[in-house]
Amino acid sequence: MQFTAFERKEQGTGASRRLRIAGKVPGIVFGAGEPTTIELDHNALFFALKKEAFHSSILEMNLDGTVTKVLLRDFQMHAWKPQVLHVDFQRVDATTRLHKKVPLHFSGEENSPAVKTDKCVINHVANEIEVDCLAVQLPEFISVDLSKLVKGQSLHVSDLVLPAGVKAVKHGTINPVVVSVAEPKIEEEIVAVPVATADKGKGKGKGKK
Repeated sequence: MQFTAFERKEQGTGASRRLRIAGKVPGIVFGAGEPTTIELDHNALFFALKKEAFHSSILEMNLDGTVTKVLLRDFQMHAWKPQVLHVDFQRVDATTRLHKKVPLHFSGEENSPAVKTDKCVINHVANEIEVDCLAVQLPEFISVDLSKLVKGQSLHVSDLVLPAGVKAVKHGTINPVVVSVAEPKIEEEIVAVPVATADKGKGKGKGKK
């Protein structure tokens, strides 16, 4: 994905406030040299942030006619208004190594034996994982095939098939669950017990003496 940025010359809180009033977003690009302050069109950035790829892939920043590869690192939103207040990018090249969270894309759930045969429910415990790789190897997403899931099975991070050169970041020996299979709840059948009716003859006239 490519986006356009412009060099920001004025600094400070007042300058940033004026930019926001003018429909711009102040930002910064760091890494591989001196930091560069930039400004971007607010609406273009706002809608770009709604796209998954803008968060998890290498971007091409066109800054005054020069295209640089960058990665979105952070952005701040207004507390209650749909307004982007600031954005941070990192320059990357072929030697840049990253720790980055990447979304998981699930498929095949409806064809798994767990769902088709045993009527189980598939729980997506995690929707993203953190990976370690070179910037040029960063995947936009990681595919997770659920078509072979069976009842009682869980998928862990170590079960995922990652692209070449990409490693999952683990903390110690923890191997988090990504997907779990829950068996369907068996509802107890409630059998209605008829209430004993009063003796139909009770209270009716007795034979005359």
